[in-house]
Amino acid sequence: MTIDSNTRDPAVKAVAALDDDLRGGMYAFIRKARRPVSREEAAAAVGISRKLAAFHLDKLVDAGLLRVGSTAVRKVGRAPKVYEPGGTDLQVSIPPRHHDVLAGILLDAVLTEGDDENAREATTRVAGQRGEDLGGAERDRTKPGRLGAERALTLAEGVLARHGFEPSRDSPTCVRLRNCPFHPLTAKAPELVCGINHAFLSGFLTGLEAGGVSAVLAPAPDACCVELRALTN
Repeated sequence: MTIDSNTRDPAVKAVAALDDDLRGGMYAFIRKARRPVSREEAAAAVGISRKLAAFHLDKLVDAGLLRVGSTAVRKVGRAPKVYEPGGTDLQVSIPPRHHDVLAGILLDAVLTEGDDENAREATTRVAGQRGEDLGGAERDRTKPGRLGAERALTLAEGVLARHGFEPSRDSPTCVRLRNCPFHPLTAKAPELVCGINHAFLSGFLTGLEAGGVSAVLAPAPDACCVELRALTN
């Protein structure tokens, strides 16, 4: 089976682009320069021709590691390209982890905690709102209309796969989440993190307007503590 390179995690694609001594050398040189670098300079840094350097620099741009600019000084024709770091952090984890999402929820909870709630309640509220925002954004993007349980589960699978939950359709009425994006922090405070996960996924279903599906706490070894189930009459 061939995997479409366009569907790969951007971080994995970036790591693959750096798995070449020439690209790695030019990327390191450009990061250290702390200024836009020309093709000629990048080529000289690793001892190759300008033409070959252009090929490798384009690969780094395509992977999001570099961005292209142009010099203000123009001799004849178009201004020559210059390169500088793309400005994005590179993190790879297999299976996927999203501790930044958890950190954002906790930070917002601290900043917005009301007088009538404790820290855990504030965290649950923020997690639910984050999830609802995600579900609402997906609904706005796909405009699915009235959602039945099967269609809602299918949409949820796609979105949650992109967020590291590794969803698996165990049955037509159940999506099991095989990965916890917040592991291994879950082991340190399982009730808190699982509560955040449950609130986030419940909020997601609310934003998606998936009335026929519920997020249910169902802890299992080496999996997320929540699964999505179609409601039965």
